Amino acid sequence: MVIVDTALKRCQEEGTPVRVGLVGAGYMGRAIALQIEQCVPGMRVAGISNRHIERAQAAYRLAETPHEPVVAAELQAVEHAVAQDRPVVTEDPQLLCQAAGIDAVVDCTGDIEFGAGVALAALSHGKHLVLLNAELDATLGPILKHRADQQGVVCTGPDGDEPGVAMTLYRLVASLGLKPVLAGNLKGLYDPYRNPDTQRAFAEKVGQDPRAITSYADGTKLSMETCVLANAAGFTVGKRGMFGHACDHVDDVVDLFEPEPLMDRGWVDFLVGAKPGTGAFVVGYSEHPVSQQYLSYFKLGGGPLYCFYTPFHLPHLQLPLTVARAALFGDPTVTPVGAPCCDVLTVAKRDLKAGAVLDGIGGFDSYALLDDYTVCRQERLLPMGVSAGCQLIRDVSRDAPITYSDVTLPKGRLCDQLRTEMEQTFPI
Repeated sequence: MVIVDTALKRCQEEGTPVRVGLVGAGYMGRAIALQIEQCVPGMRVAGISNRHIERAQAAYRLAETPHEPVVAAELQAVEHAVAQDRPVVTEDPQLLCQAAGIDAVVDCTGDIEFGAGVALAALSHGKHLVLLNAELDATLGPILKHRADQQGVVCTGPDGDEPGVAMTLYRLVASLGLKPVLAGNLKGLYDPYRNPDTQRAFAEKVGQDPRAITSYADGTKLSMETCVLANAAGFTVGKRGMFGHACDHVDDVVDLFEPEPLMDRGWVDFLVGAKPGTGAFVVGYSEHPVSQQYLSYFKLGGGPLYCFYTPFHLPHLQLPLTVARAALFGDPTVTPVGAPCCDVLTVAKRDLKAGAVLDGIGGFDSYALLDDYTVCRQERLLPMGVSAGCQLIRDVSRDAPITYSDVTLPKGRLCDQLRTEMEQTFPI
């Protein structure tokens, strides 16, 4: 099989680049545009959509594209620019999803309701879909994958984000003859009560939104990412919220879990404070005596659990290879195996009163925990991804899970319609 970088070089030589439509020109969107335009032969950012058009233009300037982007508000103008190999910017992401000549759409908005509309449009027009939007993937990934299968295209998360890094390791571990039984993230900080006020100074220092930084600190993004990983690996959790053991080094994970509970479905989890401090890990199992001798010789320990890890995650640098895998080989990096395995539930971050309208991911009102999907369905727990805008009809105490019975949903949302479709497609 021709490897991805060789295939991209061939695309460059033959003048048939993979053309990408990028939705979102924020912190990660700008970096992705720069990486593709400067470092990835055989791939082009054909168009960028952003609600503020000047940000899309700035992303192309940062990427030092040779031509000034065309500003387009109609499909014909977008398609003409793509055909002429001219970059194009638009406020309307639907135009990138519809345009002939664009092979793949990358969503890096982090928005669930908006992203759901982009995803459906991209898939319905036969575009491969790459979700640098773990929030959307965790909330609706299985039904989007189902829709993608019906259209004969790929719906995938990217390598470089932790779920993709872990799934790449998962495939490596399995190819070595070990059984992957545990996988997850490394976290430097975990405090479910962080909020945009506590995180504002750090957010300003690193040039990000305080709500986004809050979602990293309070465990919500962690829950979303491990949900994506669980759905792709077919894993569940050892308990609600995972264990989140603190340890000195990721290698210590093999001493923190007993093999027996992991052998049925496997678990996702996370480690706090473990060196190397970032990246993802996968634990493989082998009880074969000869294999154990060789693994010990190569300094992987005495078994039967063996730790493998990647000490970095670089979403904007690694994402283009995910696009290429999807567009050139129809091969997803990280995608649900079928029915949901886990779900991300909403938990009150403080005492909440009836009548309050929940402020969603990275806010003051709630944090997220991961649990088994069947448990969440049976208890009618409110998914974190649909919580924003829901109005409480009764008081909810701090640290209590919020259920569908506790809230009134906003009317007419696509995310709720797709959750209903997912429940009907994958009954428990």
